[in-house]
Amino acid sequence: MQDKIVIADDAIGLIRDGDAVCCSGFVGIGTPDELITALARRFTDSGFPRDLTLVFAAAPGDGKDRGLNRIALQGLIKRAIGGHWSLVPKLARMATDNLIEAYNLPLGTMSHLYRDIAAHRAGTLTQVGLGTFVDPRQAGGKINARTTESLVSTIDIDGKTWLLYKVFPLNVALIRGTTADPEGNITMEREALVLDAQAIAMAVHNSNGLVIAQVERIAASGTLDPRAVVVPGIFVDRVVVASPDAQPQTYGTVYNPGFSSEITMSAATHECPLLDERKMMARRCAFELPLGGVINLGIGVPEVVGAVAAEERLLSHLTLTAEPGVIGGAPQGGLNFGAAVNMDALLHQNQQFDFYDGGGLDLACLGMAQIDRSGNVNVSRFGSRLAGAGGFINISQNASRVIFAGTFTAGGLEVVVEAGRLRIVTEGAQKKLVESVEQITFNGQLAAERGQPVLYVTERCVFRLTSDGLELTEVAPGIDVERDILPQMDFVPIVRKPRPMDPRIFLPQLMNLAAELLDSQLAQRLSYEPERNTMFANFEGMAVRSTSDIESVRRVFEAFCSPIGRRVSLIVNYDGFRLDQAVADQYFEMAARLQSQYCRSASRFTSCAFMRAKLQAAFCDATSTSHVCETHADAMTFAMEQHEAVADGVLQFPRRHHQPF
Repeated sequence: MQDKIVIADDAIGLIRDGDAVCCSGFVGIGTPDELITALARRFTDSGFPRDLTLVFAAAPGDGKDRGLNRIALQGLIKRAIGGHWSLVPKLARMATDNLIEAYNLPLGTMSHLYRDIAAHRAGTLTQVGLGTFVDPRQAGGKINARTTESLVSTIDIDGKTWLLYKVFPLNVALIRGTTADPEGNITMEREALVLDAQAIAMAVHNSNGLVIAQVERIAASGTLDPRAVVVPGIFVDRVVVASPDAQPQTYGTVYNPGFSSEITMSAATHECPLLDERKMMARRCAFELPLGGVINLGIGVPEVVGAVAAEERLLSHLTLTAEPGVIGGAPQGGLNFGAAVNMDALLHQNQQFDFYDGGGLDLACLGMAQIDRSGNVNVSRFGSRLAGAGGFINISQNASRVIFAGTFTAGGLEVVVEAGRLRIVTEGAQKKLVESVEQITFNGQLAAERGQPVLYVTERCVFRLTSDGLELTEVAPGIDVERDILPQMDFVPIVRKPRPMDPRIFLPQLMNLAAELLDSQLAQRLSYEPERNTMFANFEGMAVRSTSDIESVRRVFEAFCSPIGRRVSLIVNYDGFRLDQAVADQYFEMAARLQSQYCRSASRFTSCAFMRAKLQAAFCDATSTSHVCETHADAMTFAMEQHEAVADGVLQFPRRHHQPF
């Protein structure tokens, strides 16, 4: 068997002129710096290889010199196809200066392209990117005039328009792992993420290319747990052992065992900033957090939302996610962005975007740089500055609800809060609410057409997306619309009767938001059909983790039932319901008391067999008027059999998705 373990220079020496080189990495996580440095060294010393096509999803870089910034060398790179560009500014400058052909495609779509290249499919078919600068009816993702080949086309299927992203062969993969054996099997036990290493390696292997893996160490043959192998050795051609300084876990941390889930960290402490404009916006966003929901928080102001949620004791009711594959836990920021501690699970990046693109997010809270009258948002390009879309298009287009958060103006804005009132000390030099955004990264008109609820939160006011454009809905105390808002906009929004923003946002003490959100969001899950005297409780996706949660359920249920004045037929949806074992007995006792007092029958359904067994044990031994089943239809059948007041027909639950702002 050929020895796959070589030094970096020997591996990089196999790259040929004109090769398409695909590099893994998310900021510094999974970024193969030993290989990248060797490539830069070879070109600097010899002038070869030349005219490479560089392919990357999430920019492997630190915003300065590391990662792909090392190979931003004229003559080495002919074309670059990337999802995110702000952390590779040297490469971005080559693109904006028209020195190389360059494309910006959605990060999630780049991840999916790797799979489709591996499978030799015709392309990646998706609606992600419609109506944005990636749409071929706009720029098709092309960054400059030098770039002429179209990588994106439209296609109509059953009356709907889709985008087809073109596949292309990949000749070289540069990936990173933790441990390799002589056969090239790669594990990632010390990595914070697995990213797309497997998909990239498979795509290059199936394109008859060269797969080079950078690792920390070598294990003996046959000693790796096959379940821990992320990239099988059959995909890998060369293995390079990195020097220690070329393989930090992230660009911000040499190694944190919490990032690799080697240990569970003690309760994370979130440093919540003092009451500045970022915290004001984050506090307003926190009012929209769907308890029991799945959330993506972007960078910038959205990062502070997580700190506010921790401060307000909301984190236990939320599942935070990050686009490179993190489910649950506490996502990190800065040069640790992408990592998390105390994760529930870790997916491959392409799998995470399957979840996102399919509508898995209940809420996304993202940054904003420019907004126009139609609700379009630009975060990807401003003049000569190329930030790139990253995962923004996938996330914003497909989340059930979206909040964009950012300051009203930029460039020197200074505000103060005095006795709960906001005052603008110095206005920012650049307007962010413009007549037309420079580049559409989020299409407001299409969002309005599909009924997606969208909010735009600033430090001084809040806007809502309507079918007619942006409507001013809330104004901060101390802010005058004519003085502080309209003059700083290039267009006039819809203004009806904006209400004051919650005064607690502008006071230093805690807002005590947890109990309020629990009560208000629980109330939205309840409905009543007086003609049938039937009450519906949609507990889908809800979490009950403490005695205070139980008290909220009791309080809201009683407040809802008392005015009805008679005992009801109750139907409860328990799909996805999460109940901590420590409080399960208390919850069931409370529910039984409420049923006895307010219900003449109760039918509970869930597709989870384990939860059905728990519900059966808790309720069905006590009374024949309780029923536990698998489906909504079964629950309705029981209700109709028990009570003639329930008429024929299917009654719908109030949905937790697409709740209006």
